[in-house]
Amino acid sequence: MSKSIAKRHQYILNKIQEHGFVNVHELSEELDVSMVTIRKDLKILESRNLLYRTHGSATLANPFIVDRNIHEKEKIRIEQKVRIAKAAAQLVQPHDSIILASGSTMLELAKQLQNQKELTVVSASLNVSQILNINPDIEIHQLGGTIRKSSNSTIGPFAEKMLENYSCNILFLGADGVDPDFGLTTTNAMEASLNEKMIRAASKVVVLADSSKFGKRGFGKICELNVVDIIITDNEVSGMLVKKIQEKGVDIVTV
Repeated sequence: MSKSIAKRHQYILNKIQEHGFVNVHELSEELDVSMVTIRKDLKILESRNLLYRTHGSATLANPFIVDRNIHEKEKIRIEQKVRIAKAAAQLVQPHDSIILASGSTMLELAKQLQNQKELTVVSASLNVSQILNINPDIEIHQLGGTIRKSSNSTIGPFAEKMLENYSCNILFLGADGVDPDFGLTTTNAMEASLNEKMIRAASKVVVLADSSKFGKRGFGKICELNVVDIIITDNEVSGMLVKKIQEKGVDIVTV
């Protein structure tokens, strides 16, 4: 049975407070009103600064993110990133060939792999390469190209061309945004393009993203979620978002 406008708005706000995210189609079914009505409701609530609308959904926090320097990112949610990195390191076996993209969680993963034996690593991150280079048993292929200063990593056509010559077991990929509808994103379009080429060069795609990245969107789209095999995140992630992502066929590991 449909509810009054006030009751609908309260229902929407209660649900978004609980899950951090609501879906227009689901709200339409739950409240027994049209999706046009729900969109109008969300528009009113957004005008009161109570939520942020996106295509087909709404979130509690602003989903659109801006670029941040890698040195700033390193100091945020450190404990969660370490747990994620430790879980990711368990997927790596001796003699594997892996790709490590850029990002602060990749730095933590590199630290976890410092003592790995007989490993081949293709790296976009200069910091990751420096961490792993001290181990004589790890062969590093540093992607060339233009250095993106905010992430201290390489981007551009030279890096993308190099990836055409590689075939690796696993790609470990970071993301600035993990959205069940829009997919994986980063704040830089050229980095997104390089990440997409990394996906083509790997048999398995493993995304490392702490819970603060879920429900967010960056400027550059990397891929749809159905391209991803595994997402490793922390246990603070919204259960509602986890369910929606699992419906895309993605395995989610929470640590």
